[in-house]
Amino acid sequence: MPHVPYVPADLAEPKEIVDAVRARRGGHLTHLDRMLLHSPQLAAGWNSLLGAVRTKLSLDAQMREIAICAVASLNNAEYEFHHHAPELLKAGGDEHQVRALRDVPSAINHGGLFTEAQRAALQLTLEMTDGVAVNDDTMQWVKRVMPSDQAVVELVATIATYNMVSRFLVALDVRPDGDGPAVSL
Repeated sequence: MPHVPYVPADLAEPKEIVDAVRARRGGHLTHLDRMLLHSPQLAAGWNSLLGAVRTKLSLDAQMREIAICAVASLNNAEYEFHHHAPELLKAGGDEHQVRALRDVPSAINHGGLFTEAQRAALQLTLEMTDGVAVNDDTMQWVKRVMPSDQAVVELVATIATYNMVSRFLVALDVRPDGDGPAVSL
């Protein structure tokens, strides 16, 4: 059980916020939503931010999902990994990459599974997640292999955002959703 009980799955109020969250989720509320909705304004802001990071940025979807799964793995956020591994597969990743992301430090050195840009993103994710500060050499590597400054900023923002997500999930012990299909955050 989570540390705070979920709000009811059939929650209807505040209507505007609950409807917006349901719309982004295809009509239902996840365990994460049901935790966030204890604070409707938090849920509204979260929905807007995560909706933008997931669907409005130009960052390559496979790169985004690799970074998200790496954050989840590093922070032991099983909910996040459970819901984003299928998204990585949809974005062109494969099962070998998913398994490798369970050990991010090793994955960084796995040129057979990850491109140089993906390995640079993994190193960036490791540094941002474990120590917050990023080594100058790592940032230079990321800047060299990413297509633009916009892509660098969007990658950093994605890693930072999903660190927020994983820390929320882990602190409140939010578990992966039941028997239904995994959904992305």
